[in-house]
Amino acid sequence: MSRTVWLVDASMYVFRAWHSMPDEFRDIDGQSVNAVHGFTRFVLEVLERHKPMRIAMAFDESLESNFRNSLYPAYKANRDPAPIELKRQFVMCQEVCRALGLRVLADGRYEADDLIGTALAHVRRQGHASLILSADKDMSQLLDAGDAQWDYGRNQRWDVTGVKERYGVHAHQIADYLGLTGDAIDNIPGVPGVGAKTAAALLEHFGSLDVLLERVAEVPFLRLRGSAQHAERLREHRDIALLSRRLATIARDAPLPEDFGTGERGQVDSAALDALSERLRFGPMTRRRLQQVTTAG
Repeated sequence: MSRTVWLVDASMYVFRAWHSMPDEFRDIDGQSVNAVHGFTRFVLEVLERHKPMRIAMAFDESLESNFRNSLYPAYKANRDPAPIELKRQFVMCQEVCRALGLRVLADGRYEADDLIGTALAHVRRQGHASLILSADKDMSQLLDAGDAQWDYGRNQRWDVTGVKERYGVHAHQIADYLGLTGDAIDNIPGVPGVGAKTAAALLEHFGSLDVLLERVAEVPFLRLRGSAQHAERLREHRDIALLSRRLATIARDAPLPEDFGTGERGQVDSAALDALSERLRFGPMTRRRLQQVTTAG
């Protein structure tokens, strides 16, 4: 595990804390900090229980400005903007991570998924495997031999060989799969009328979206309910399928910090942690745990 690089979908765990923690935590200015308190507890648990030597925390800063919006303006347009109170807390969560000596990844044009994908590709070239902490099925497209994904909250963990059992397609087919089915959460359209089972069956037979579209004339002859209608839909919505796949494909060329290395933990900034503890009004238990992490670091 010492050579494993932990890549954490930090935004997911900030959102979980925002929704699960009661709105009773206030900073010294009286503003809500429930998400920061919950997220900090999550980070401390990971550091205390698992002691990762290499770890990076990826944050979303590009939900309205990332490169996918230029490809498809409706991308994620179905989501309400994050409340200003939550945006403030995202900044504070990054401050906590930096004070703890953790690598923070954030960019105005790339989402957390893309930053994790880029970091994974980078550390893989250096001979390291990765452990992705995220419940997002999109992330499974990144898995290769030696890698794993962990839905930390549900304690569900799988590797590249477990993707098909979980989602019905192989890891390298996830983006093609989403190109066919779309993704309502991200407002990715997909091909109308093509659901999860149909998409999985088509990819099982043809192997990839590209081959499927090249050989679409064969689809009506498959032993698949509504195969003739599916072939017609695929012809009609070919461009939408390809666009949807592009939107669902995690980038691996996002910028990383020059000093990223392989995600090694840096030195804890005790003074910054003390200042944050005062500002965020952390309780005695959280302060004690932060002190222990500082001593261990």
